[in-house]
Amino acid sequence: MKLIITGGCGFIGSNFIRYWMDKYPDDEILNLDKLTYAGNTNNLGDYTKKENYCFYHGSINNPKILDNILSRNIDCIVNFAAESHVDRSIDNSNSFIESNFLGVHSILEAILRNKKQLRLVQISTDEVYGSLELESNDKFTENRILSPNNPYSASKAAADLLVKSYVKTYGIDACITRCSNNYGPNQYPEKLIPLMVKKATSNEFLPLYGDGLNVRDWIYVLDHCRAIDCVIRKGKTGEIYNIGDNNEISNKDMVKKILRILGKDESLIKYVEDRLGHDRKYAISYDKINKDLGWYPEFDFNTFFEKTIKDMSSLY
Repeated sequence: MKLIITGGCGFIGSNFIRYWMDKYPDDEILNLDKLTYAGNTNNLGDYTKKENYCFYHGSINNPKILDNILSRNIDCIVNFAAESHVDRSIDNSNSFIESNFLGVHSILEAILRNKKQLRLVQISTDEVYGSLELESNDKFTENRILSPNNPYSASKAAADLLVKSYVKTYGIDACITRCSNNYGPNQYPEKLIPLMVKKATSNEFLPLYGDGLNVRDWIYVLDHCRAIDCVIRKGKTGEIYNIGDNNEISNKDMVKKILRILGKDESLIKYVEDRLGHDRKYAISYDKINKDLGWYPEFDFNTFFEKTIKDMSSLY
């Protein structure tokens, strides 16, 4: 296969490229990345030296670059390219609309323009579903009505709807994946886990929004990559697949867990003013991808979470 990976120098994208090239060493990877602040070619290490890897520096909003890459015999596009930090979207949403919505439109139009028969996998997020009540036992399913509560999740929800419309109207072969929070190597230190590890390692205060009881589901990034692999190979056109691991934990307990692993005192936790529109709880059901595609998470949370924290701390 020959795959275009957009945003392949970011956290999840770089892990996916490493995963794919290890599992399918004869396949060709074309990595298109704008190299914004969160993208780093070092995330790919020696993989960039492999003969079956090619890097394109540019934006998914650039039709000339897309047309150039699509002139190759492409089998699949996996779109990781996105602005993803909620806090940044609240401060200024312009780049989120440009990348997360208009960028997806640019990809869809390029597929039509070049009349390519390929599969598009749009990497979305569980945040498009909105928020659950803290006491609720409900989980997000693929049939849940979208109810995004911040500019980031709204831009991703809009892109999902756009993809579905192109499947229905133009017959494009596309699937959408919505995953819970990822942890693992190469994550930029503005996100919860690497930020807390960095600050704890330096004995700085760890800022925790509100009461710290907001709940998230966590999955190891390579389990996410395995799920995307299943969707590429076996997913049904037009379908949405939730990806999760049933590791629901409050931000407060997550930070305490990090401190225990690092041997730091909980007195480093500092509660700060809650962020605007802060979703209370995410919990995701992966029953559909398990039943239809046979995927299930393999990486033990406690084992690989501890490994992630210790590996991160060695960098700071």
